[in-house]
Amino acid sequence: MQKNNLLLLSAATMLFMTSCSKLGPLSADNFTVIPNPLEANAGDVPATINGTFPEKYMKKKAVVTVTPELRYADGQVAKGQSATFQGEKVKGNDQTISYKVGGRYTMKSNFKYVPEMQQSEMYLTFDARIGKKQFDVPAVKVADGVIATSELYKKTLVSESGCIAPDAFQRVNAAKQEANIKFLINQANIRKSELKNNSVKEFVELLKKINADKEGYNVQNVEIQAYASPDGGVKFNDKLAGNRQNESEKYVKGTLKKTKVDAAIDAHYTAQDWDGFQKLVAASNLQDKEVILRVLSMYSDPQEREQQIRNMSAGFQELADGILPELRRSRLIVNYETIGRSDDQIKEQYSSDATKLSVDELLYSATLEESAAKKEEIYKKTTEVYPNDYRAYNNLAALALAKGDVAAAKQYAQKATSLGSSTPEAQANLGLISLIEGDVQGAERQIAKASGSENVQSALGALNIAKGNYAQADKDFNKQNTNTAALAQILNKDYEGATSTLDKVANPNGMTDYLRAIIAARRGNKFAANSYLKEALQKDPSLKEYAEKDLELSLLK
Repeated sequence: MQKNNLLLLSAATMLFMTSCSKLGPLSADNFTVIPNPLEANAGDVPATINGTFPEKYMKKKAVVTVTPELRYADGQVAKGQSATFQGEKVKGNDQTISYKVGGRYTMKSNFKYVPEMQQSEMYLTFDARIGKKQFDVPAVKVADGVIATSELYKKTLVSESGCIAPDAFQRVNAAKQEANIKFLINQANIRKSELKNNSVKEFVELLKKINADKEGYNVQNVEIQAYASPDGGVKFNDKLAGNRQNESEKYVKGTLKKTKVDAAIDAHYTAQDWDGFQKLVAASNLQDKEVILRVLSMYSDPQEREQQIRNMSAGFQELADGILPELRRSRLIVNYETIGRSDDQIKEQYSSDATKLSVDELLYSATLEESAAKKEEIYKKTTEVYPNDYRAYNNLAALALAKGDVAAAKQYAQKATSLGSSTPEAQANLGLISLIEGDVQGAERQIAKASGSENVQSALGALNIAKGNYAQADKDFNKQNTNTAALAQILNKDYEGATSTLDKVANPNGMTDYLRAIIAARRGNKFAANSYLKEALQKDPSLKEYAEKDLELSLLK
């Protein structure tokens, strides 16, 4: 009897000593992972792990290294950043965990995203040691992964038009042409020699041209601005400038009558042209230029100004010879509009002989067509007629992207960028292609070269999705109605905005319905999500393989 009692006591002692020396298994209840399921962001899969070592777990001489692992695709493993914890009697610099009360800890990890990770599981593995002895602590599954909605931009971009380079065609363009008539000092008569200067000849020739082509030109008015130089009294100059205006007006009326042009005349004069005087002096090489300009700034009274300048005898002579004669003048300004071909005339000209259209007329004619095939035809014709203009090549790249032909888009965009130093839309399209190919850094370099053009905002938006800047991406798209713009809103958790955007997509496709399914899934509406997903797969069967791996949608099943 006493022998049996001794055996029982010995066994109990051994069991107690063994349990005190081992590190047992940990449970998933000891860990929380944020987010769970894991989610891709800017090409990474970040995770924050909050763990707890229970009381009396971490032996005082124990060291435990925790390593996150993402297991996917039949045995592939991606390892995250490890963290090491130690017992109270271990001499080291790692976080110490109390044996008696246990301890909490937080560790962050990150995995580089690859598409196969859509179906994956996150485990924590443990390297547990007491002294030199290693203990087997089983791995613990702590999260599922990976929601990869942020990576959908690679698919949305393939079915969307790239950045179009705009034409500069305007049917009606404002224009003006100016003639100058100079007068001798203190005189207002127009000399015959002045009517033979080039500016006056061009003035008359323009009026003749306007009369000959009333469909191509529309005169607004002829403006007459007469001046007297600032030397002499104000009263005298006022009368002189008024007479110069009258003589100029008589000439213009006679010329309009001869050329048979009907135009209003707006005539006025400036008695002392101090503004013109200051501009000419500032642009001159006069010896006393700075002194004269200082006088103009110090004195506002015309007589005082003139007297102070006349006091500089040498300087005034230079003014009298080189500056003042230029101010005794009249400016005759024809304000008119040039009227280009109408839309119908452009189409007719394209059909009869496209080579007679300007490059901007050709590019504009493409915007008049709804058919992508017709647009492509026009852009190709433009490259034949104007082979050195990058815009037609660029727009062919944009059309190729819309068709999903990334290789052709790349070829056209590269040709476009080879035609000049400023090809912003083509650089942006190369950036979009780099995003589709997964090269975010390359895309950023290319899109940076596109800055300054308003037509590259969609490329900036796509780039910011790839970089995880969802709020900025939403701003970049600025209410554009595309699948990629809606994706930015989804990632920014603006589901109502995304729904509205998808409703306005010009050419909805399978991806449009796929994004609707994502929105419904996030709102917890399984029926709607499955319904949209079914429609998406009917429109675009190529989405089936992706959808089967899409964790966000598979959770609905």
